[in-house]
Amino acid sequence: MEARHAMSGDSHQMRGQPFVNILLSILGAIFFGFIGLRVGQALAEEANGLLSLLYWALFPIGFILLGAVITPLALVPFLIRFQEWMQQVRPLQLVLGILGLVAGLLASALLTPWLVALPGVGGFLAPLMVSFILGILGVTALVSREEDFAQLLARHFPTRGGWPGEKVIVDTSAIIDGRIADIAQTGFLPGSVVVPRFVLDELRYIADSPDAIRRNRGRRGLDVLTRLRREGHVPVLVAEEDFPDAPDVDAKLIRLAKKLSAPILTNDFNLNRIAEVEGIRVLNLNQLANAVKVVILPGEEMEVQIVQEGKEAEQGVGFLDDGTMVVVEGGRRYLNERLPVIVTRVLQTVAGRLIFAHPKGAP
Repeated sequence: MEARHAMSGDSHQMRGQPFVNILLSILGAIFFGFIGLRVGQALAEEANGLLSLLYWALFPIGFILLGAVITPLALVPFLIRFQEWMQQVRPLQLVLGILGLVAGLLASALLTPWLVALPGVGGFLAPLMVSFILGILGVTALVSREEDFAQLLARHFPTRGGWPGEKVIVDTSAIIDGRIADIAQTGFLPGSVVVPRFVLDELRYIADSPDAIRRNRGRRGLDVLTRLRREGHVPVLVAEEDFPDAPDVDAKLIRLAKKLSAPILTNDFNLNRIAEVEGIRVLNLNQLANAVKVVILPGEEMEVQIVQEGKEAEQGVGFLDDGTMVVVEGGRRYLNERLPVIVTRVLQTVAGRLIFAHPKGAP
């Protein structure tokens, strides 16, 4: 699937690396060129004639070339690792960390006049130690309240699709189920939908299956992703992160959810239980469907289409719009007809809700 946005690029190449290489070469040339100029100047003072001119010319030029070559080679690997680390830091977390550091340093600056007045070496070390300690405390204090700040920003600055920092990871079962597209259309799905690359690979594998049923399920999942991306109700992100040491897709989803601190959207029972044990929030589609069903009480009247015979004698079976089964006593003779009924009892089972009724006007 063509992704609207890739969460992370190639781990061995930095974004904008050609420009960064040029910039580092220029900075390295300036820095080393200045050193070469000072070295050449010092050596030229002790030499005369042509040798003095060579010192003035060769050392700056040589150091400029040296700096232009070795600076990118020495710094780019470090910058790549730093960029990979920064990609794992959530934007709000980064902003709060910077604000906490600034707040800690400002607080230490207010104490500096009293600290420098300490006798001896204490007047030099105390401001440094206090600045370091308050800076760390400021960062820790604000980052630890990240969720509260996110809720505050979402409350006062609401945006379409939720606060941009929120992400929801979807698994294969939720994509194949298809209801995620309808939920996104209603606007109840917060933030961005994250589709891991290994989930896409699993969908493609299912879509290429020789079994017709599995093949249709896989193609349905790919169609759902295409619909999500085309309609644009929520941003669709593709997570390139993989965990080769994880034994299966569920384990990879758990690892990714921990890394991104994001919930998993699924209707897989086993994944739901494992995620709960691991302390990961789960958005279960089946639980959502049960929660939004209309409350029906005994004695209420409704109209239902009898579509099949029941297990017991004279029973007819119909279904509500949300898929709830309605068992109508004495409804078999009304097969393929719409029948007014009165609810007698409602049962909540593991498989869902079951409604029993009898025809209106029946004794």
